[in-house]
Amino acid sequence: MNPTRRQFLRVALTGAAVLPLTGKTLASSVLARSQYAPALSDDQLLEEIERAAFEFFWNETNPVTGLVMDKANADGGGSPGIASIAATGFGLTALCIGHQRKYRPQAQIEQRVAKTVRFLAQGAQVEHGFLYHFVNAATGERARASEISPIDNAILLCGVLTCREYFKIARIDRDATAIFNRVEWPWALNGGNTFALDWKPEHGFSRLRWDSYCESMMLYLLAIGSPTHSIPAECWNAVRRPKMVYGGRQYVSSPAPLFVHQFSHAWFDFRDKHDDYANYFENSMIASHAHREFCVELGQKFPCYSGDVWGITDSDSSAGYVAWGGPPLLGPIDGSLVPARSHYGEHMWKKYGFVDAFNPLTGWASKYVLGIDLGISMLMAENARSQFVWNTFMRNPEATTAMERVGFMPDGFGVPLFA
Repeated sequence: MNPTRRQFLRVALTGAAVLPLTGKTLASSVLARSQYAPALSDDQLLEEIERAAFEFFWNETNPVTGLVMDKANADGGGSPGIASIAATGFGLTALCIGHQRKYRPQAQIEQRVAKTVRFLAQGAQVEHGFLYHFVNAATGERARASEISPIDNAILLCGVLTCREYFKIARIDRDATAIFNRVEWPWALNGGNTFALDWKPEHGFSRLRWDSYCESMMLYLLAIGSPTHSIPAECWNAVRRPKMVYGGRQYVSSPAPLFVHQFSHAWFDFRDKHDDYANYFENSMIASHAHREFCVELGQKFPCYSGDVWGITDSDSSAGYVAWGGPPLLGPIDGSLVPARSHYGEHMWKKYGFVDAFNPLTGWASKYVLGIDLGISMLMAENARSQFVWNTFMRNPEATTAMERVGFMPDGFGVPLFA
């Protein structure tokens, strides 16, 4: 193992995906280094994370269709299972980052992107413009009785639009625009003013809805900004925004995993602006601080949690994939953390970076990495370094139009209700 890798494994990294949201120095608020660990700059750490994640998105992808596997063995030993359109959306954005940072020959990356958007435009199984959540990586056909998931389609489309804006290549522009414009957003409202949770051909639409604040901000903004099949801007206001108070901090949230405060921020730039309800960038910062305090409090029951080692969100576990988080307590929390910790050395850091989760109390460590977890970490690491994803994605007129339609304005004009 090279010296850089040895240094890296001494770092305790917690909450990797959310911490760039703070806009603060990572070394002071993100990383807990042991007293024996040599200094590692923030940029060096983020570079290692991004390079490792890029390797996943490059290797664990069908080279013909461009569809990205849902998860893979963390050591690069193969991808079990099926492809995910959400992982593919993160992967398309990862290719933009890799092209900009020259992680592979740029012509190869451009060819991969062009193949992917061509397949998504012409080869994948589609229902009213939506793709199924989990698909066969070689054919794009529905896999394992999967659902049409509006939110996972939104993640895919954010990646598609990022590629369109970044590459400025005619064939990519043509196919990306076709993919976005064909989505029949009103269909997924199913007669309501909020999106149905999902749809299956066997059962139709779910009775549950995306009707409370979460990662769905990007979903509503994409639909409102559509030039072909838009939904009314009033749908933005139909989403409930419950107030949470924890440790004296007030913010918009429901009991939820930490990731709900992260995903939309990967592409949409909510800094220095607000709607009638909140500055969502500041809101996610407050929620992250509250989550850290929540983990400190949990340290009384699980000694592995502390102000330096924290981060509970949907992840792999010794019992399979689990939705857990807080505050308040959500799911069967057992001391697992996301993504990793230094004391376990090479059990934690593999070819594709940190494994998905580990439990320092039991010694369990996941063998896998998940595409959506690597994706949010890579994208927000790049935003922390250069604001590249924000700056690229926000050049899409669909994004800026939507934010105007729902009433976003610069801070200093108007007063958000939950500020």
